[in-house]
Amino acid sequence: MDKFVIEGGERLKGTVKISGSKNAALPLIAATILQKGQYTISNIPRLRDVTTMIKLLSILGGKIEWTGQGTLLIDTTGVENHIAPYELVKEMRASQLVLGSLTGRLKRATVSYPGGCAIGERPIDLHLKGLVALGCDVKIREGYVEVTAKALKGGRITFETVTVGGTENMLMAAALAKGETIIKNAAREPEVVDLARMLKKMGAAIDGEGTEIIRIRGVKDLRPCSYEVIPDRIEAGTFLAACCITRGNITIEGCMPEHIGAVIDKFRETGMEIICDGSTVRASMTKRRPLSVDVKTIPYPGFPTDMQAQIMAPMTISKGVSAITETIFENRMMHVAELRRMGADIRVIGNTAIVKGIETLSGAKVMATDLRAGASLIVAGLAAYGTTEVSRIYHIDRGYEKIEEKLRGLGAKITRRRDENLGP
Repeated sequence: MDKFVIEGGERLKGTVKISGSKNAALPLIAATILQKGQYTISNIPRLRDVTTMIKLLSILGGKIEWTGQGTLLIDTTGVENHIAPYELVKEMRASQLVLGSLTGRLKRATVSYPGGCAIGERPIDLHLKGLVALGCDVKIREGYVEVTAKALKGGRITFETVTVGGTENMLMAAALAKGETIIKNAAREPEVVDLARMLKKMGAAIDGEGTEIIRIRGVKDLRPCSYEVIPDRIEAGTFLAACCITRGNITIEGCMPEHIGAVIDKFRETGMEIICDGSTVRASMTKRRPLSVDVKTIPYPGFPTDMQAQIMAPMTISKGVSAITETIFENRMMHVAELRRMGADIRVIGNTAIVKGIETLSGAKVMATDLRAGASLIVAGLAAYGTTEVSRIYHIDRGYEKIEEKLRGLGAKITRRRDENLGP
């Protein structure tokens, strides 16, 4: 296993290019199952989760080839297998996104039921209720979800809580259903909108993406297409956090500022100067500690849960006291214990972390417990006095493409090394 070794104290300066969105790329890859043929999807990040989805598509009968920089050629002509095995689903919960596309094309899907998740309960019961509303028969047997349908028909789906994956699965399954499907309390995230736009390019009839109500009028056939993945809004937000904590001056290129409006607003509250110009964001936090801000995570367009850990890092050295409240996942504060190892003054009361800013953090050996927790530890290490070692960085590799190289390009002292204490 690898680890990151960070020598803190360097102010970040320069320009960084944002990669394609992992959370958008995964459902787009799954959507290619809906209609047999050849697809070209560009701006795909080379990440562990993408590799897992490619393996799954291969098992189902697809052919995938990397070509050029971040482009996948996908041929789903041979997709006939409807079984997503436990061995892959346990690696990545997003494997469940083939539920909708397999059901849409083959009228059947057998997908391993997801196990536990480090950041909290993430049941798929809402996905299954939605499929039932579209005329599917759903059974859970021997650890697998078995979905069958003689024919898909339009239905009315009202999600009790906002679910990104559930909305995406329903978009795919309903695209080829007979009649109209209405999804109420739909997820509004940019990644959901991106999937809807690709499906529309394939010939799907969808209205309302990006709002709480989405209407899908089923069509008889779709067609393969070429498509470009949107930039990763969470990666862009993570670099804003890194700039904030190091009092840096950076330019972020290739992003979509409109996707991180709530994040930008919060960092402006810390005293950071942020200028948005098209797909470029210029951020400056020179010669001052950030001001404390309160944060509450809520579904898009609110402050994203995927940025909660990262914004906590600069709050540890802020002026004042901040309250960071997590409302999406019940176990998404595991980075708190690791930040305390670096000297942070944090108290957790229920689902709220009370962070009292201190002058500086100190380097320490810390451990990534999940993807975004690992990102927060990197951010903290960039400003800490001395050396920080972040272990179990395979979590970070799931969602950040060459993050150490990008940070070095901004002047950070960070290297990837073999962690002999954790084995091969």
